[in-house]
Formats: sequence, C-alpha cells, structure tokens
Amino acid sequence: MPETTPQEATRGLWSGAAAYGIWGLFPLFWPLLEPSPADDILVNRMVWSMAAVLLMLLVQRHWGWIRPLLRQPRRLAMSAGAATVVSVNWGVYIWGVNSGHVVETSLGYFINPLVTIAFGVLLLHERLRTAQWAAVGVGALAVAVLTIGYGRPPWIALTLAFSFAVYGLLKKKVALSGLESLAVESAFMFPFALGYLVHLAVSGHGTFGHTVPGSYGWGHSGLLVLSGLITAVPLLCFGAAAVRVPLTVLGLLQYLAPVFQFLIGIAVFHETMEPARWAGFALVWAALAVLTWDALRRLRTDRSAAPGVVGPAGPRPAEAAPAPAGTG
Repeated sequence: MPETTPQEATRGLWSGAAAYGIWGLFPLFWPLLEPSPADDILVNRMVWSMAAVLLMLLVQRHWGWIRPLLRQPRRLAMSAGAATVVSVNWGVYIWGVNSGHVVETSLGYFINPLVTIAFGVLLLHERLRTAQWAAVGVGALAVAVLTIGYGRPPWIALTLAFSFAVYGLLKKKVALSGLESLAVESAFMFPFALGYLVHLAVSGHGTFGHTVPGSYGWGHSGLLVLSGLITAVPLLCFGAAAVRVPLTVLGLLQYLAPVFQFLIGIAVFHETMEPARWAGFALVWAALAVLTWDALRRLRTDRSAAPGVVGPAGPRPAEAAPAPAGTG
C-alpha cells in the first residue's frame, strides 16, 4: 500500500467505519420490506443492485477493466462462483433477520475470520502461528457450546460464515475491486433474478409494483429499489478505505458490523440469550481477541524489523483480510 497523508488516512478510516457501520445496520432495513418473503427481497436486491452499479460505473466512466476480464474465462468462472455463493449468503441473511434470528446472523460474521483462517490452512496450506491455532480451537469449542445452547447446530451462522469465507477466497483469486466485482457478480445474477421476479409477478406472489390497502403501497416498491443502492454504497466506502488504511485496520473495523447486528438483535428485537448462548458468544469473542492481539503484535514486529519501509503494513494471508460485499 502506498504512503498516504494523515488527512487521507483519516478519510479512509471514516470511510471504512461508514462501510461496516452501514452493513451493521442492515437488520433494521430488511424488516421494512415485509410482507415480502425472503426470496422476493433477494431477487429485487439482485436486480436493483445491477441498476445501481451500472449507474455508478456510468458516472465514473469506469469501463476499461471489462474487456480484459472477458478474455480470461478462468476469472469469469470464479466470478460466477462468487456470485452463486454471495447469493446464498444474502438469501440466508435476509431470511435470518426477518425470521427473528438477528443475533445468530451476527454470530456468522463474528466467526467468519476464524473460518477464513481454517480455509487458509486446509486449502492454501498456510502455516499458522500458535496464537492463531488457539483462536481457531477456541472458535470450534464455541460452536460446540452454541450447539448445546441452541439445541441444534447454529446453521444460520455457519452458513453465513462458510459462504462468506468461500466468497472471500474466490474474490482473492479474481482480484477485482469492490465495485468491479459487484458489477460482474450482479451481471451473473441479473438474468436469473429478473426471470424469477417476472415469475413472481405473473403468478401473483410478487410485491414489487403492487399495492395492498392496509398493508403496503408504492413506498414499499421504493424500498425494494433502494435495496440495490444500499448494497452498492457501502462498497464505495469500503473501496475508499481499502486504498488509504492498512488491511490490519480494516480487519479491526470489520468487527463493527457483527457488533452492531448483535446489539440490534438484543436491544431492538429483544431476542433471548440463554446462559449457554452467552458462554458460546464469550468464547467467540475471546478467540477474536486472541486473533486481534496476534495480528497487532505481528504488525509491530514487522515495522520494527523494517524501520526504513514507508507506508502501512498489512496482515499475512492467513490473517484473513476482510472481503467486501458479503456482509448481509
């Protein structure tokens, strides 16, 4: 990462906080789209995300990356895989929030860094330090405790964590910016989403463009359109942050989203937390504290070892730099 001025670094910090803050507030938005079911919300989000990202690309006149990408079928195939995985992530998240499982969705993004590190070991053959092994082990224990607390495996959280980890792995291979990757993924999702949206409209099960007296009106359709914009805006904020602050700082900022989601689940939606669930979450937070301490310690060591290097240092691959666009 190139050297940045203090003003640019501050701007990047606020941009990152805005991105993860918006993602953290998503549980307040999706219930506004009821009585639309999760599948209706999901396909509307896909369709209007395509519209929003095309508008942003048009304003920025940012088209030069498309032609080289079209000549690389392997990257296109991985982008299609990323689109599939993020569709699962979005759908499960929306369903989880609107079915009263906000706290469990936050758990998914709390444990995602641990799953990403496990992927680094299993798939990329990365070597972990002792503290990272300890964090992964504590995270696995937390899942076992939460399974007892919920009376079932926390499948919503696990689906979100694993799908986001796979998504991050594919994005790392494709190596596109946040806006570019959303454009490609939206392009893959768009025809399927539009077809399903037309099916819902023809079968009378869709809510976009319809009004039901006493239930929802045209404002509801406006909110469905808005879902595309709120998908794209935090990506722009994330992109502004990614080029101005170290990846270690972004790695710390990513915890804002699940913290906000957890607090919203407890304080706004009054979801119950049994003692075993508190114990499981406490173990997850302990694992993340160990992971954060280890990353910061390694950052200080790197800077001390290379005092002449200008510019901020980022985490090692196994330290799971955050991937945008998957949160909610």
